[in-house]
Amino acid sequence: MSDAALGITCSIAGQPWRWRATSAAMGGDTLAPDDLVTQLLLARGVERADLDRHRAPTLRGFMPDPSIFRDMDAAAARLADAVEAKEAVTIFGDYDVDGATSAALLVRLLRGLGVPVDAYIPDRLMEGYGPSGAALVKIGEAGSRLIVTVDCGAQAFDAIAEANAAGVEVIVVDHHQCATTLPQAFAVVNPNRLDEAVDAAIHGNLAAVGVAFLLGAALLRTLRARGFFAQRDEPALIDLLDLVALGTVADVARLTGFNRALVTQGLKVMARRGNIGLSALMDAARLTKPPGASDMGFALGPRINAGGRVGKSDLGVRLLTTTDPQEAADISQELNRLNEERRAIEAAVLDEAIVASAACANAPVALVAGAGWHPGVIGIVAGRLKERLHRPAIVVAIDDDGVGKGSGRSIGGVDLGAAILAAKESGLLVAGGGHAMAAGLTVAADKIDALGAFLNDRLAADVERASGDKALLIDAVLAPRGINPLWCEAIESAGPYGAGWPAPRVATGPVRIVESGIVGTDHLRLIVSGDDGARFKAIAFRAAETDLGQTLLHARGGRKLWLAGRAKRDDWGSRPAAELHLEDAAWAE
Repeated sequence: MSDAALGITCSIAGQPWRWRATSAAMGGDTLAPDDLVTQLLLARGVERADLDRHRAPTLRGFMPDPSIFRDMDAAAARLADAVEAKEAVTIFGDYDVDGATSAALLVRLLRGLGVPVDAYIPDRLMEGYGPSGAALVKIGEAGSRLIVTVDCGAQAFDAIAEANAAGVEVIVVDHHQCATTLPQAFAVVNPNRLDEAVDAAIHGNLAAVGVAFLLGAALLRTLRARGFFAQRDEPALIDLLDLVALGTVADVARLTGFNRALVTQGLKVMARRGNIGLSALMDAARLTKPPGASDMGFALGPRINAGGRVGKSDLGVRLLTTTDPQEAADISQELNRLNEERRAIEAAVLDEAIVASAACANAPVALVAGAGWHPGVIGIVAGRLKERLHRPAIVVAIDDDGVGKGSGRSIGGVDLGAAILAAKESGLLVAGGGHAMAAGLTVAADKIDALGAFLNDRLAADVERASGDKALLIDAVLAPRGINPLWCEAIESAGPYGAGWPAPRVATGPVRIVESGIVGTDHLRLIVSGDDGARFKAIAFRAAETDLGQTLLHARGGRKLWLAGRAKRDDWGSRPAAELHLEDAAWAE
């Protein structure tokens, strides 16, 4: 248990504040107090002997040998055969960002090797998640006798059996949790196979695009050994790291170890704007500076996702593989429009889901269902519910035929994907799968209540344990004057930040609220003043109606407060400033 921070045992949001790492874990007196990056790395679990490797994560320092993964060499050899024979190949991807980037990576690599390759992305509403037998057979009949599924396929038993019967070979490249048996594909490359060796299983936090990148490396190595590049140039796989970074961040994969190296190097590639589609999307999102991890998560990823959620599922992969600037600009503008449409649909479903969640207020898992909800936004809504309720949430959209499509998001310490697989094996689901923090499912409407009971019974202890450990982890305490651009610049070298590698959270104060108000959609905006005379802005997103938001909204000119959150650069004014993205507050007196 971490040390108490500022003596706060119950904040306004009802949680204790604790140091992310104890002084002993940080090295005690042996650590120079001004070595900020070292402190941040140690607090995120890096061993002292491994600090140098983590200060500037590189592929050389973190990339595993692809051959440690089961079926990887077989998959690479089969693809190498296709390359040498110029055999038609189809990449079958999921309709989210991870699927689009995974498909785009393999399409671009195989095109660079002279292979006639196409991508197939199923329509979310008409075809649903993952490969169907009908789709695989149809692709085979059109000329591709080799199909590579990316970000899907781990549970496609019947579909792959149909493909096999039609003489179509399937390679599965996935990262979702596997059952005790695997589909009878030519190869199943997935670090979350239950039969993986330990050195491969530790990479189970890879997004599918990370697994696809490793397959690409294995393919090039195989072709190199065969002498394929004796008379031609070898494609630069590293130039595709922008796709790997985007898919990894958008899929909320943990940014530790190899993932952190992939994103660090991928951001450098993305800054060069070599991908015409990504460059056009940055323009559409009005990103004028080199993007960071947060830009991929909040600006680029949602726009690509919008195609699969409320538009044409293949827009994302078409954008990421095009070489035509005009097509790239047109698709980017269409994704921009669809993203705005998605926002409106999401807001309407979220409002209804919040009302429905009252019926399961005391349940370990919040499972809500509604007829007519758009299935393209249920994953986002589940994430919003999870943030609001601080427990796993599943949102199910029921169609006119009484079939529910569900998406769930979990909290740390609660493996939702494994629970969904168990529910499927118990006969409660038509289909289902996922990983620890997210899952998808198909369920008959008359089994939704039974599903809720099953999940609550299975996950109650885990949710209670995770909730009991809830605390706001603090990295540092700053005087109000310390909330400035210099601090924001200093901490960037310990990034990129994201899931599993959180941006530094600071506590600052004591401060008084000078101004308060609501801006945008349910955002609380504050201007605060410290005893040192410094003023800065703070904003709490989607918090205006929460207990924290209402308390702060009416605390102007009153008691002093400690504030906690993430310090961010604010470049909207005439000169750089900083603001606090507020997460919690506590009375200072």
